[in-house]
Amino acid sequence: MEPLNARSMLDAATSAAAKPADQPFVERRRRLTPAALDVVNQKVARAYSPIVIAGAVRAIDFVVLSLVGIAIYVGYVMPLTDFRWDYLASIFAVAIAAVICFQAADIYQVQLFRGQLRQMTRMISSWSFVFLLFIGASFFAKLGGEVSRLWLAAFYFLGLAALLTERLVLRSLVRAWARQGRLDRRTIIVGSDRNGEQLVEALNAQEDSDIHVLGVFDDRNDSRALDTCAGARKLGKVDDIVEFARRTRVDLVLFALPISAETRILEMLKKLWVLPVDIRLSAHTNKLRFRPRSYSYLGEVPTLDMFEAPITDWDLVMKWLFDRVVGSLALIAALPVMALVAVAIKLDSRGPVLFRQKRFGFNNERIDVYKFRSMYHDQADPLASKVVTKNDPRVTRVGRFIRKASLDELPQLFNVIFSSNLSLVGPRPHAVQGKLQSRLFDEAVDGYFARHRVKPGITGWAQVNGWRGEIDNEEKIQKRVEFDLYYIENWSVLFDLYILLKTPVSLLTKNENAY
Repeated sequence: MEPLNARSMLDAATSAAAKPADQPFVERRRRLTPAALDVVNQKVARAYSPIVIAGAVRAIDFVVLSLVGIAIYVGYVMPLTDFRWDYLASIFAVAIAAVICFQAADIYQVQLFRGQLRQMTRMISSWSFVFLLFIGASFFAKLGGEVSRLWLAAFYFLGLAALLTERLVLRSLVRAWARQGRLDRRTIIVGSDRNGEQLVEALNAQEDSDIHVLGVFDDRNDSRALDTCAGARKLGKVDDIVEFARRTRVDLVLFALPISAETRILEMLKKLWVLPVDIRLSAHTNKLRFRPRSYSYLGEVPTLDMFEAPITDWDLVMKWLFDRVVGSLALIAALPVMALVAVAIKLDSRGPVLFRQKRFGFNNERIDVYKFRSMYHDQADPLASKVVTKNDPRVTRVGRFIRKASLDELPQLFNVIFSSNLSLVGPRPHAVQGKLQSRLFDEAVDGYFARHRVKPGITGWAQVNGWRGEIDNEEKIQKRVEFDLYYIENWSVLFDLYILLKTPVSLLTKNENAY
């Protein structure tokens, strides 16, 4: 038998997927209007976070300035004198002070990265101020004679040249990303009336705005609902927004309704909060004014935050790194166990080692999830249309053991590392045809799809609290959703680590529902 590795196991899964057992599943999709379909069919690039870009530029500034200062010191000063730590301390202090001054000068904005004159003049003046500050501090500390004037002058001019070169490269990158739509906040407006028209006009009137209005949605069919709002087309009704946002990238839902229409707003929010997008209420026409800190602003347009997309910006970067680093270590540690399980499956029954199943992923996307095969191959159920029960005759002898111990889930580490459609920790991905008796899960639990606002995971908060295995009553699916939503609202890297460390214990102590 050939030695098992990641590629051979994925090939086995692919061959298994070609078997007759993989039946097509039926997707329930709401029919969109032709105008909405025009937007959906447009090619959309993946978005880049302005917050992450700005943070990366800060780090690059610090590294570039430190390297320039060290290079000049090593090339000129060190051959003439002994190694001195005070030069290195000065270099890092100047680099840190420069980043702080650049922040104070407000040049870490993606909009400024697109331009040239404003950021260059601010940068030159801030860099000059840092050196004047350093020279003044050296004078009062009576260290002026200790610092090489040639090194100091070279550090100033070469550091400035490096910064300007970096900004020219950054400018070309940011402009390219802007043309590709990676920096746009793709926005839909709720309310196709005069308020909506005023809102679209206010958003479009702002210079260097990252708001890209895709269109408007409104349930009304009378004279109050306009077919276009300041050039933005009406794309459908509010009920269409969920399907629309799942078929194209939407970053922001903005209500153009007055605060007084609270009943309508609440009804709409009950439908839309399941989406992984920011939802805000525009306050541009409201006569009732709150304190300025109560608002968040889109340029000059005041808004009230209703819901925020979970795990974004640096949180998303941290979770990605956590999945890659810890997932790779987990895969290396699990390979011997996976090899033994694969051999046992092969000896126990005919068929492929791996099994591939359609499940719900982020934002209701359908993803392929890998598992060790635990059923007889000719009785496999790739759609999970029939729940596995205690002493289920479809489950093999080895299958009973690996399902009880959740060893059948180990191949999902391939999903985490190679496919990136799973996380180590998150709401467990349910089968697309998973049912409670005769009802699909989303029909049995209100707000079920809100658990798909983040990537699903191999293990999760619900699972370590005992809510895993067979779902044979309404309480079990409701509790899963309840714990999943708690996880989403309270996510942190430490929370992920806690769940991961608690998983082995819960597998041993809370496995009464796993068959």
